[in-house]
Amino acid sequence: MPRGDGESQEYRAIHRYAPFSARKAKPMVDLIRGKTVDAAIEELLFVNRRAAPALRKLLESAVANAGQVGGVQAKDLFVKSCCANEGPLKQRRKRFRPGPRGRAMPILKRSAHLEVVLGVREDKKPARRRSAKAKAATASAPKAE
Repeated sequence: MPRGDGESQEYRAIHRYAPFSARKAKPMVDLIRGKTVDAAIEELLFVNRRAAPALRKLLESAVANAGQVGGVQAKDLFVKSCCANEGPLKQRRKRFRPGPRGRAMPILKRSAHLEVVLGVREDKKPARRRSAKAKAATASAPKAE
């Protein structure tokens, strides 16, 4: 959904409780940050990591949001920001493994929250037309030197 004023529009998608750790997803996030959407999707297609398909699907969802809400095409978008944060532990106290000195250690099933924010490239924004009042105001204003 678009955020902010009309100048800078952002379109986002969030995947919560992804079934892998944020530590394993962060290299994939760093790989696509700042790239165009087409380049990022193509990059994620050929990466053999567990987080890559989930991140690609999330990126395609953000592109669909941009097309539906703002009417923006995928070729005009880039990955403005992308992050992978830690989610809650799933089934924390249900299963245990043996630990040192006869103790029991819980099995930690980690999860991640992924977020992708897309922005419209500056060179693809339509030029705004200035009104006659704005042109007259800038022309009549004295220049400070």
